[in-house]
Amino acid sequence: MTELTEQQHNAQMADMKSFDEQMPCVGIFWYDPGEHVFFGVRKQELTPKMVEDAAEKGMPFINYPHLHRQVWAKEFFRAQAKHVETKFKGDYTQIPRGRVAWTIDKFIVLVGRWAEPIQDELTELLEKEFSLPYFEFVYDEHWDLGHGWSGDMP
Repeated sequence: MTELTEQQHNAQMADMKSFDEQMPCVGIFWYDPGEHVFFGVRKQELTPKMVEDAAEKGMPFINYPHLHRQVWAKEFFRAQAKHVETKFKGDYTQIPRGRVAWTIDKFIVLVGRWAEPIQDELTELLEKEFSLPYFEFVYDEHWDLGHGWSGDMP
């Protein structure tokens, strides 16, 4: 049997890496309506094994493990410390935002009613950014502008 040298092995791994595609992801995002792009995207790849393991444990919902308000605050303070301009200023609930999650047998994208008029545009952005093969929009008032984490509300 012939074995690859370390150099040949590394070359083979580098070649295969060029074929690697991102797995579908769960995560969060903000949408900049002026530029028609996402910003502040945070995501985590989701593999079939992760879905199977969650189902075995009776956990049919897989979510990204951070809240928008946490990411917003972290980015705000990072920009302050570095004295740089940032989109992460003001009230995070006043910027269109959403969450990509997995439930039972499909990806869902949780958004507010702000997304209805631009659903086709969002679909294209979401498919590309989160590598989603299929998903459904789920509208909830939590994601409407001015609504946020219940702990933030008076």
